[in-house]
Formats: sequence, C-alpha cells, structure tokens
Amino acid sequence: MAVTLKEVAERAGVSRSAVSRTFTAGASVSPKTRAKVEKAANELGYAPNALASSLTTGRTKLIGLIVNNFHNPLILEVFDLFTRGLQDRGLRPLLVNLTDATDPAASLRMLRQYSVDGVIVASSTLPSSFAKSFRTAGLPVVHAFGRHSVAPDVHVVGIDNIACGRMAAEALVRRGYRRVAFLGGPRAASSTQDRLAGFRAALAEHPQIGVSESFASDYAFDAGRNEMQRLLANTPAEAYFCGDDLLAVGALSAIQEAGLSVPGDIGLIGLNDMEMARWQFVGLTTIRQPVSEIIDAAIEVVVATIEEPQRPPEVRLFPCRVIERRTLR
Repeated sequence: MAVTLKEVAERAGVSRSAVSRTFTAGASVSPKTRAKVEKAANELGYAPNALASSLTTGRTKLIGLIVNNFHNPLILEVFDLFTRGLQDRGLRPLLVNLTDATDPAASLRMLRQYSVDGVIVASSTLPSSFAKSFRTAGLPVVHAFGRHSVAPDVHVVGIDNIACGRMAAEALVRRGYRRVAFLGGPRAASSTQDRLAGFRAALAEHPQIGVSESFASDYAFDAGRNEMQRLLANTPAEAYFCGDDLLAVGALSAIQEAGLSVPGDIGLIGLNDMEMARWQFVGLTTIRQPVSEIIDAAIEVVVATIEEPQRPPEVRLFPCRVIERRTLR
C-alpha cells in the first residue's frame, strides 16, 4: 500500500495540513516543520500524489508533446531531449503521435481530457494553423521547428529555412557545380517550400547555373532513395541539396547502387546533421540545425506562457552552419 499523508503527519508529529504545505511549492512552512516532515517522508518512502496536488494547485504539470514523423530518426532525438528537458523542470510530457494526421481536433480533445498545462508542437511539416488551433482553444502553445512570420499567431522556435536554402546553394556554387538540384520532402510541407525558396533565390544570382527541383513523398530514407532512382533514370544533376539528411542518405544509397560515386559523380548536401550523417560510411556534408538549443528554448517559452498566458507570440530563430564531410567535391 502507498504511504499516506496521514501516516507522514503522525510520524512527524505535525498536522496533515503541515505535510501538505511542505510539498506545495510556495506554501508557507517553518524550517523546523519542513525538516521534520521531510525526515518522516524519507523514512516512510512517501512521495506526494501529483494528481491529488493538481486539484489544489489547478496545475497538472502535464505538457502535451505533439510529433508527427516517427519514421525519421531525428524525431527520436527530439523526443529524448524534450522529455528530459521537461522532466528536469518538474514537468511531465504527454506524447501525442500524429503520424499521417493533420486535423488538430482529436489531439485537442485528448489534451483537454488530461488537462494539460501547455502544448509543444514539434514538427517542421505541420502548418502554423495547426498550432494556432490550440491557442484559440486557450492552451499555451509553442510551435518548435515551425514556420516563422513577421506577425506570428503562436510562439515559434526554430530555424530560418529560407536562409538554410541559400546556405546550401552557396556551398554548391563555391565548389563549381554548374547543374544543381533541390530534392525536397513533401511538396506541401512549409519547410520544403521555404528551403526551396531560399535555394532558388540564391541561385538566381548565378544565371549560368542550371537549377531543377523534385520532391519525395516523405522525409524518409525510402522516399529519398526512390526519388533518386527516378532521377538517375534520366540525366541527373551534378549535385543535390536534399531537404533532410534522411533523404540524402536514401539518395546516397541509390547513387552507389547504380555504380556511381559520391562525390565523384554526384555531390550531396543535407540538412539537420542527425547522428546518421556522422557515421563513417556515410560522411554526409550537411547543414547543422541546433536541435538541443531549439528544444531548450521551446520549453522555456511554453513555461513562461503558462505563467503569463497573455504574452504576445514571439519568434526565436537559431543560426545554422555547414558541416563539411565527404559528399561534396
């Protein structure tokens, strides 16, 4: 049987209300009483009931974490960092897996059932309107890895995908490529659109360079591999900016299977710098996204918004940089 608050009070020789105040943040209790209660609790192995305390404080300390692409290994890193970051702050994640779903209604119903204190949408493919639906419902929300704007509807923490597209284009120009291409994820994803826009804008300054574009069905290894196989059946470009490391590794697999070499025949640059990109037999040149910094900031913003629900939406963008490895000449 679980140790009760009454048993702790009897062991410490204090009232039950004194025990309750000891384990309630901000409540008034004398140092002497606190010491007695904590000693008794340790001896009995008592831990306060989080659900019961939520009835008193009005806070569950639950944060809804919405993710929609568990096929991508980067999401496991994101999930790991988010859950540890929340738990380090005394919060608890409630994971919502939205793979292949785009309607926020079901998620909103679930999160309301559990009375979450706030929501973090961790996705670069869900539209800003998705996160906005939670704010409209009165829930503090942050869109991590989301699309930013000058006048955001919700808090956004992430990167400038347009700037990343320019960065990739400039890396290819510096290496003298004359026929380059963008191999993006889903055409409808805002991250795909912005990365392509930056890529094309930078290359518009170099009219001597030929540019093409294509799109994979998903940010996934098989999708990148299948799209590169299709491209190789015609006349491929000299180098590709793949809108995600997993697409790039899939493309690398298809190129090598076709008997071609990277970067000897075709160059590749990715985006994210996931663990796989650093593997010795991959060695992907890529654009590093500071994932841990983005996650820390997202947690900080959602906590601040819970304390101050009326704070206006803000955008926090983190700089990216090219990581040189072996897939560009």
